[in-house]
Amino acid sequence: MSNPSWQPWQPGQGVPQPWQGHSSPSMLASHADRERAVDVLRAGYGEGRLDKGEFDQRVARAYAARTVGELALVVADLPQGPVPQPAGAVVVPGTFLPQPRPRANGKAVGSALCGLLCLPTFGLTGIPAVVLGHSARAEIQRTGESGDGLALTGLVLGWLYTAAWAVVLTLLLAVGLVSG
Repeated sequence: MSNPSWQPWQPGQGVPQPWQGHSSPSMLASHADRERAVDVLRAGYGEGRLDKGEFDQRVARAYAARTVGELALVVADLPQGPVPQPAGAVVVPGTFLPQPRPRANGKAVGSALCGLLCLPTFGLTGIPAVVLGHSARAEIQRTGESGDGLALTGLVLGWLYTAAWAVVLTLLLAVGLVSG
């Protein structure tokens, strides 16, 4: 049981409002509840609403909190406050969501694929790899899509196999002229 005389807020700053999201402030807090409260504290610190010392004290109180009501008092004066979570779904604030990755350029993917297929096709896909690679790199610079590494891979492999076939054909031509 928690000590009723213990106040999880600092004296002289008023009594924070209880956490409205849970029906019973005496319900034991879970690890997820504590982490949500610490996320709210981090957001408040990042916005400049808390200084470093107060942030550290509140984080320590959040991890030491035994009940949901104690957690609510730790974050009650911050604007995001603890958001009540439905039992089955976890809602992540937009601030913590990963940024969407730009779409990979289709020609870059095709260039890399043609470059990789040069060996089993005996270099027949080398020229398409080069053409697609140059086209993809120009589009990537213009549109900001991702896939520059794929285009470069296709270019390098395409040029290597095209050059190798040029050397082989030149040698075969030279041998044919000398012997023939």
